Amino acid sequence: MPIQDLIPPSPGDSADAAGEIKMELDPENSAMNDLVEEEDLKDEFCDPDNPIIVKFQDVSAAAYKIKSGVHRTPCQKSQISSIVGMEVYFKKDFLQATGSFKERGARNTLLTLSEEQKQKGVIAASAGNHALALSYHGQSLGIHVTVVMPIIAPIMKINRCKQNGATVIIHGQDLGESKTYALRIGKNKGLMYINGYDNPHIISGQGTMGLEIVEQVPDLDAVIVPVGGAGLIAGVALAVKSLSPRTAIIGVESEQCPSFSAALDAGHPIWTRSGPSLADGLAVPTVGVNAFATAKNYVDKMVVVSEDLIALAILRLIEMEKAVVEGAGVAGLAALLGDKLPELKGKKVAIPLCGGNIDTTVLGRVLERGLAADGRLARFVVTVSDRPGGITELATIISSMGISIKDIFHERAFLKSEIFNVQVKCVVETRDQEHSDELHRALKHHYPSGRIIWGPHCI
Repeated sequence: MPIQDLIPPSPGDSADAAGEIKMELDPENSAMNDLVEEEDLKDEFCDPDNPIIVKFQDVSAAAYKIKSGVHRTPCQKSQISSIVGMEVYFKKDFLQATGSFKERGARNTLLTLSEEQKQKGVIAASAGNHALALSYHGQSLGIHVTVVMPIIAPIMKINRCKQNGATVIIHGQDLGESKTYALRIGKNKGLMYINGYDNPHIISGQGTMGLEIVEQVPDLDAVIVPVGGAGLIAGVALAVKSLSPRTAIIGVESEQCPSFSAALDAGHPIWTRSGPSLADGLAVPTVGVNAFATAKNYVDKMVVVSEDLIALAILRLIEMEKAVVEGAGVAGLAALLGDKLPELKGKKVAIPLCGGNIDTTVLGRVLERGLAADGRLARFVVTVSDRPGGITELATIISSMGISIKDIFHERAFLKSEIFNVQVKCVVETRDQEHSDELHRALKHHYPSGRIIWGPHCI
């Protein structure tokens, strides 16, 4: 079934109001490939041999241009401050209309187009936030937007781009294939390609967040910024360092794709292997050439965070801030929760919460992983008697401590001990890590040595 048939029409959809969705799964056989040679598929604004270094006046100009169309989001002190031992302020850009900071760069770039280019339209490749921001502001400014999205893009985001009047083309197994196809269409149809993290006007727009942070929270000691393609940290670092040179700029990457750290080590952007991550927005194998050239002299430190810390940060924000933020958006908080920056204890710190577009199907899994990382879900295997009362005895120990059993499974066939024993695999919910440790001690006291396997490694 074509993907466009899976997407329900939105209330009020009309030929004028909504865009369209096209499937382009086999472009190799199309005539378009013959019109543009592979070597011509280059983004003129992102030349590795001639990187563009964004200036502070570019950010200042962007702030003036976008102020009527992009929200000035709050930057508020958080209750989490007491947990991490520092004064933490969250810049809440997940409250933008499309749920991410990407609106800043998207609107600024669209406003810099010539009248001729506005008539022709623009094109981009994106699996989410950049596509949403570009289509939303393209619709408000009367500029037609085409977005090429990989087949892994969530249907919810495809539908929202369509609602914003964009032409959505589904092509490519990954974003790299989508980008190549978008460049090909752009060359053929005269559409300007807008890179979501490396176009100089995108970087200038993202830098407006830094201007707001410095104004909203004076005398900052540090700003901790998530890093993917490096457009955000380039703009924010430029703005903050220009106004407050003493403020440290710290970048945070997922351990699944530390491409900016690799670029700093090599002295230039370099391809880095990327793995699946909860922070999929940070999984950019090669950082932008303009972004790197702009940011490299302003970034004071880089750290990487694990998947468990990202999940824990999402959980903490939901519980303590009542904020749903995606994995890429919580990387800065994850670094603090993992004690990656002990030198900031007692200091005043700002963290951008960059986006809130987490898939609802993923959120439940992430919360459970966060609970496990927090020590509030525990998993263990215990060998008990298979006689009547054996499992009741185990359940009584667990319940007497105020602990809930989430899952329980009996294994008899593959047990190598006594024939009248049964292996019981349990997942239980506790108050905290100390409560889990208390259960572990109680089980070890009650059952003979070797009868308990504790922890996530148990099968």
